[in-house]
Amino acid sequence: MKIVRIHNELLGTYGDRGNADVLAYRAGLAGISTTVVDVSYRDLIPHDGDIYLLGGAEDAAQILSCAALSSGALHGAVEKGAVVLAICAGFQILGKTFYANGVEQRGLGLLNMTTVPGDKRYVGDIKIHSDIMGIELTGFENHGGKTILGAGTQPFGNVVVGHGNGDSGVDGAISGNIFGTYLHGPVLARNPEFADLLLSRAHGAPVQVSDALADQYAKLRRLVVK
Repeated sequence: MKIVRIHNELLGTYGDRGNADVLAYRAGLAGISTTVVDVSYRDLIPHDGDIYLLGGAEDAAQILSCAALSSGALHGAVEKGAVVLAICAGFQILGKTFYANGVEQRGLGLLNMTTVPGDKRYVGDIKIHSDIMGIELTGFENHGGKTILGAGTQPFGNVVVGHGNGDSGVDGAISGNIFGTYLHGPVLARNPEFADLLLSRAHGAPVQVSDALADQYAKLRRLVVK
């Protein structure tokens, strides 16, 4: 399984690079060999990845990353059924438009959504309930955008604590094998069940992972955010 970490030098402000390490570790526990490939914004995005990861960043880096991805390579991978996990700024990039440096920017259009400036900055612990997984997940949010989902795009979860997409009571988005969320943490370290879901989608079959320590840690972290 090939895990592609996109533009970590740009989209690595909040430590979301750790999501690749969690995926590789848990895939190994399930007997699946993995390769983690780091792709610079100066390089072409490989078409043969199984999972593509984007993280959070500040405005200037977000604009540069989006411009580098405008060639359509990520679109081609999605059309082949690849899994995408995008966090915060990376999540906003996948929509139709987003704001950076106070100016509306054109996104990649992989998700039917737009992001506009929020009334305040959303910072702090966040807990959501994911219907697709049937569990609560936690993370940390730090963003000033308010994301509005369009038709055909369902939220990743309902907000229990925090703000998520803004004032709508939901966080993130799901469309096919594309997952977006505002949860930093890294989100897969705090919520290993989510990592297993992504691995299962990429593998084409349920991935069963036995790791009591990570599972207990995830449960403990979810109890902290009240």
